[in-house]
Amino acid sequence: MSDPRIAAHANLLVNYCVAVQPGDRVFINSALAAKPLALETYRHVLRAGGHPLLSWSDEQFDEVLLKEGTEEQIRFVHEPLRHVYEHYDAIIGLRGATNTRALSGVDPQREQWRSAAGHPLRRALMQRAAAREARWVGTLFPTAAQAQEADMSLAEYEDFVYRACFVDQPDPVASWHAVSAQQQKLVDWLRGRREVRVEGPNAELTLSIAGRTFINSDGRRNMPSGEIFTGPVEDSVNGWVRFTYPAIYSGREVEGIELRFEQGRVAEASARKNGAFLQKVLDTDPGARYLGEFAIGTNDGIDRFTKSILFDEKIGGTIHMAVGAGYPDTGSTNESAVHWDMICDMRDGGRIWVDGELFYESGRFTILEEPIVGDHA
Repeated sequence: MSDPRIAAHANLLVNYCVAVQPGDRVFINSALAAKPLALETYRHVLRAGGHPLLSWSDEQFDEVLLKEGTEEQIRFVHEPLRHVYEHYDAIIGLRGATNTRALSGVDPQREQWRSAAGHPLRRALMQRAAAREARWVGTLFPTAAQAQEADMSLAEYEDFVYRACFVDQPDPVASWHAVSAQQQKLVDWLRGRREVRVEGPNAELTLSIAGRTFINSDGRRNMPSGEIFTGPVEDSVNGWVRFTYPAIYSGREVEGIELRFEQGRVAEASARKNGAFLQKVLDTDPGARYLGEFAIGTNDGIDRFTKSILFDEKIGGTIHMAVGAGYPDTGSTNESAVHWDMICDMRDGGRIWVDGELFYESGRFTILEEPIVGDHA
């Protein structure tokens, strides 16, 4: 018997996240392991009157391309895929791994070739989304490999994923609307502010948000979501930050990352594990050493670190920063083939000051009467 939460997940993606309308061209890119969710998503796009186009991906094929392909083959972008990113109305990405470390043996240079090749596609989609010409969402289907990565049984991990997405609730859309309303209070308060100062055991950092926009990430682009984020003024970041959780990129786990910024640029970087890989990624292109995103996680339904950035960056009581590409709708102008999120826990005395006013302390927003938790206490 099929898990009814899969159909609820698909319904949320189609009718809330990207809000498919009759006649919309909808591209569904799914991992092979996510087939049950892909099937339900395809069905719900049809019911909404859209035209679904389905494409499959799998880490085994990625591994073969990256290990055996020439540079030209790795960098090649097929015209139909370019057309999708530049013209389709909605894109739904369904992740799901059978081996979360399949690419750990790939030469980082080869991964940089592929990332650089895909950058124009991602940039085109981000620009179209900022202009409200396209909608997109990414999500994850729980698999045994990801459950193992999170140190859970598959059943426990399924419960975790569906709880974080609110699809275990009678009305998931209403739950996300509640989160959106609370987060909008924060976004409204931040509008027009100029300077952010982060301080605590793991950070002493200042950055400018003058002229930048905070985005209310309420599940329409990531499912699950639960964060507010912006793109800091590119040359404004100064100070240091120590990321308290491992940062995972292209299947490699980098622990104990510390970055020091001078006039926006990462001037020094170190890590306890895989430090050479960190340096390699930061040297991908000039934009990789600048912040494209500064964000605060708000989803208290995500109560543990699982080594999946889709969930981990939303943990309530944390902040995260991404080196590399920013989102145009925040005002960010930073361009890079890299977008690497790194997470810092703030629940042990971390504070955020905005224009000299205390905005956030030890994982809670001081300007809100109640925490942002949706239907999960």
